[in-house]
Amino acid sequence: MTRAVAFERFGSRLIDLVIFSALVALVYGIAVAALPWFGPVSPQVEISLAPRALPAYAGYSLLRMAVAYLLSLLFALIYGYVAAYHARAERVMIPLLDVLQSIPVLSFLPGVMLAMVALFPTRQLGVELGSIILIFTGQAWNLAFSFYSSLKSIPRELREAADIYRFNRWQRFTQLELPYAAIGLIWNSMMSVAGGWFFLMACEMFVLGQRDFRLPGLGSYLQTAASAGDTHAILWGLAMMIGIIVVLDQLLWRPLIAWADKFKFEQVENALAPRSVVLDLLRRSHALTQLNRRLFRPIGEAIQLRFARRASERLALRSAGRSELARAIEYLCAALLAALIGYGVWRAARTFSTLTAAEVQLLVRSAAATFLRVVAALLIGVVWTVPVGVWVGLRPGLARVAQPLAQIAASIPATALFPVLLLVLIRWGGGINVGAIALMLLGTQWYILFNVIAGATAIPNDLREVTALFGFGLLDRWRSLILPAIFPYLVTGLVTAAGGAWNASIVAEYFNFKGETLIATGLGATISRATDEGNLNLLLASTLTMILIVVLINRLVWRRLYRLAATRFKLET
Repeated sequence: MTRAVAFERFGSRLIDLVIFSALVALVYGIAVAALPWFGPVSPQVEISLAPRALPAYAGYSLLRMAVAYLLSLLFALIYGYVAAYHARAERVMIPLLDVLQSIPVLSFLPGVMLAMVALFPTRQLGVELGSIILIFTGQAWNLAFSFYSSLKSIPRELREAADIYRFNRWQRFTQLELPYAAIGLIWNSMMSVAGGWFFLMACEMFVLGQRDFRLPGLGSYLQTAASAGDTHAILWGLAMMIGIIVVLDQLLWRPLIAWADKFKFEQVENALAPRSVVLDLLRRSHALTQLNRRLFRPIGEAIQLRFARRASERLALRSAGRSELARAIEYLCAALLAALIGYGVWRAARTFSTLTAAEVQLLVRSAAATFLRVVAALLIGVVWTVPVGVWVGLRPGLARVAQPLAQIAASIPATALFPVLLLVLIRWGGGINVGAIALMLLGTQWYILFNVIAGATAIPNDLREVTALFGFGLLDRWRSLILPAIFPYLVTGLVTAAGGAWNASIVAEYFNFKGETLIATGLGATISRATDEGNLNLLLASTLTMILIVVLINRLVWRRLYRLAATRFKLET
């Protein structure tokens, strides 16, 4: 018995040593990678294609991705919380979020980079922050939709329990809302990081006016290798990216999925729950246990006590009536919003009044064509991602293999595969019209897949056992349990996939191939062609038309589906 205890202590100390060494290495790596940010600006960095440069470039890119992801998560928590609990703000914030995710990442490039460079004109920090914000615009939107959807789907009995125990806002957030949203946030985080890899080449190497910005990183390495036609360098870069994805899956995502399994809304534990060797080792660490007991737990209790006191003070003030200042601020915000909407309508009317009859007809045809392509891409995506996602989500053993493969597939830029796909379609007679749907599908299907996997993973095990006990057939199980359970997640996946499809239309419908520009009728092609021709009125009118369609779809379709998910398809008794 003594020998067993000694061996256990030795193992725990060894784990502590490994964790401490890893933390020291991580802190040192972050310091080395971030140190040049505070130096003088050097936008035109020479990118080496030597394989030995890849580890350093990968570290630079990982740091940018990590900072962008933390900003995206913070944004998602704040934005989703406000939209879920303030009905007036929700009417504006959710359509606005849908519009923002439909705007291509590169559309943010001029404004973001000019603002950051002007803010830090002599420091490399300005260029780095610009790149980070561009990565942020490819990561934040689906996280915000996921958190918003989870908050709207919290079962009534859980909210009533929080009321009975008089949870303050901080307690509700940390002990109810965030745990309930954890599974969806983790799977959408994987999709967000995959989206960051997707846009990394554009975010680390770009042209702004007469300035050519190149930041050292994996994205600029791949872009330089592609421009030079260096196949070996491209393969080295892709191998490094795939290696990082696999390592992140083992060290980060898989432990998080296994840890979040305890937040499932169920009363019977699943015998085949997700497992993680890394999480098991962390739980055996004596140092982490003591750190949690002596530092993190007291800090958490102090924060909860502070929020409880503030909540009681706020309740006393509320009983005395709403302050006139708060009411005045609300009216002022409403007036400013109305003024902005009025100004936007006036500018839109002026823009549309300058268009010729032929341009108006082109806009109508383009809008209809792109809308049909987006619908087709979503339908094709749903047909295969729903059964595959449920199959993976209900089988933790299969998820261990499929999870990193899906992340790798989602991280490969669709534009890199499009030329090969286009050659096949041209040979078969499909051409750019079918190719545009395929490119939209390549870039958006993963949003549906990751959300369906999250929904299937969150299905309570006791409900699955009930369907087995009553002998439900396959069709009854799908109709009575699986589809209702994954419905809120599926809606989030469809919303983010639709935004990605509108986003991708600019590239999908206007593509340069073998020195020839292939054009398909659509809003994306109209926007790209108007940009090339310098037709600003047609460019603005096309963009406004796309925004108008996105807002209408949000009001007529997505908003109603979210309301249906929040009322009929909640997991509550």
